[in-house]
Amino acid sequence: MGLPLPAVPILIGMGALARSGDFSLPGVLLIALTGSLAADLIWYYLGFHYGRSVLGVLCRISLEPDYCIRRTEDAFVRRGIWALPLAKFIPGLNAAAVPLAGMIKIRFLRFLAFDTAGLVLWSGGYATLGYIFRNEVERLMLYLSKLGTSFGVTAGIVVGGFIAYKYIQRRRFLKTLTVERITPEELKAIMDTKHDVFVLDLRNQLDVNLDRFRIPGAFHTLPELLEQEGDIPRDKEVILYCT
Repeated sequence: MGLPLPAVPILIGMGALARSGDFSLPGVLLIALTGSLAADLIWYYLGFHYGRSVLGVLCRISLEPDYCIRRTEDAFVRRGIWALPLAKFIPGLNAAAVPLAGMIKIRFLRFLAFDTAGLVLWSGGYATLGYIFRNEVERLMLYLSKLGTSFGVTAGIVVGGFIAYKYIQRRRFLKTLTVERITPEELKAIMDTKHDVFVLDLRNQLDVNLDRFRIPGAFHTLPELLEQEGDIPRDKEVILYCT
């Protein structure tokens, strides 16, 4: 469901235990597939019926929610439905890809086929990895158990420090945005006075396709193309907007 649980280490560990004879590898894969598919069907339904708001809620737990959404949309623009199975292996994309597939109204049977294939590759790949490298996994677990609580404390400090760093970095970024930001009403007032401004629509192509409304006269481009655009005037005030 997108909760921050260590799914990959669990799959690798279960694969190693299956090699030891404690569990059945097909049983491990079947349970992993069933649980993952059940969660994905729920997110697909929510994305299909409630649209972008669901994607925003899901990405809110991310340290960079706007980047999380944008990166997922860009992946679908470049690779289409093939982004769905690939996203299973990329942190950040894996949680957002499924509701996005519902949001852009990918047909259910098509979604089911590609999502199932991705889940089989994902769960099967990591469980098989643990199955093959059972001895190495057991040695690693033995080594970590000898470290005891010191390992957990060290890992907690590292993770906590990283989260704090990203949070402070993001707060600084948002503070610079609030200084330079204007409201839609302010922009309309500027345009009504015939003030010469150049408006750039930086929304992802998926958002443009889903929402046909646009600020009148706005020029649509992608952020990565900004430096290549020769038509952006240097003698006008430039206003940027996105989703």
